[in-house]
Amino acid sequence: MLHKKYILMPLLLLAACGFEPLYVEKKHDNAWYFDGEFDTSISQEMEKVKVEPISNRFGQLLRNNLIDLLSPKGQPKSPKYRLFVKLESKTETNQALRSDITATRKMIRYKVTYYMISDSGERVLSGDSVSYSSYDILANPYSTTMAKKKGDEDAATTIANDISLRLGAYFHSIAVNREEMNDF
Repeated sequence: MLHKKYILMPLLLLAACGFEPLYVEKKHDNAWYFDGEFDTSISQEMEKVKVEPISNRFGQLLRNNLIDLLSPKGQPKSPKYRLFVKLESKTETNQALRSDITATRKMIRYKVTYYMISDSGERVLSGDSVSYSSYDILANPYSTTMAKKKGDEDAATTIANDISLRLGAYFHSIAVNREEMNDF
């Protein structure tokens, strides 16, 4: 039988590490975050980001995912921020080679760069994101095409999630800094 202290130890370690939820701000000085009240200022700030058009099909998939994550009610009419994303590179590599040097699998590496500007034109955030996708090369060309499309969709979703999390962390740091300035 497992002792209770071994079950509680991971919970105590997690509590001691300083973990804080990203999209919810602590409103009270007590130890509980969720006293029935939520501060949604970070998600409201993310809704003010307009995602600019991105070229090619992969860019369309990425932009649609970003819009869904940042502003699910639709693009803002008067945005406070504008997000620019560019596909820097798409590299395809053959994998799993047969004895006749034909590939049975492909790996694709997508790299995008992005930056966000405020309504005053100041660049407030920039970075890059990378995603890997792979698919099997099958005897049926249609199946191979569909597997490649699925890989593109998965890579676009991964990059959109990464950018969204970084934007959330940026807005979270602004909210924390604003809160600390108010404490003085």
